[in-house]
Amino acid sequence: MSIDPETLPYRPCVGVMLINAEGRIWTGQRIDSPSPAWQMPQGGIDDGESPEGAALRELWEETGVSSDLVQVIDRTDDWVTYDLPPELLGKVWKGRFRGQKQKWFLLRYLGRDDQINIAREHPEFAAWKWIGATEMCDVIVPFKRTVYDQVVQMFHAHLTD
Repeated sequence: MSIDPETLPYRPCVGVMLINAEGRIWTGQRIDSPSPAWQMPQGGIDDGESPEGAALRELWEETGVSSDLVQVIDRTDDWVTYDLPPELLGKVWKGRFRGQKQKWFLLRYLGRDDQINIAREHPEFAAWKWIGATEMCDVIVPFKRTVYDQVVQMFHAHLTD
C-alpha cells in the first residue's frame, strides 16, 4: 500500500542558524547517517510551546548551548516547507507527516567554542564545525537543500561565504 503524501500534514518544526562573530554557521554531522550528512540544529515544536521557545530548547538539547549564550537576530516570517523523499515517506515520524514546515531563527553565538557540547543525553551529532554559507548548502542532505538555500538567502546579510 503506497502513501499519498498529499493527504498528510507537515510536521511543525523549528530550525536554528547559529552564527559566530565572523558570520560562520554552526553545523553538525548527523550521528545516524551512513554517509556524512551535516545540518543545523532543528526539531519539533512541543504542544503549547512557542517557536522561539522550541528553537532555544532544541539548541540546548543538541549542542549544550544555553539561551544566555545567544542573541536572537532574526526569524523567518512564514513557514518554510520540505517534503520527505519517497524512500523515507511513511518511515519517519511514525508515517504521520509528509515533511516539515519550519520557522527558522538566526542566533548569534556569544560564547566560546569549548562551551559547545554535542555529547548530549540523546546525541544527534558526531562532530561539528563552523562553515561558510556556500559550504552549508553543499553539505546538507539533498532533500533539504532547497530549504537551506532559502534560509541562507533570508539571513545572508549576516553571513560570510
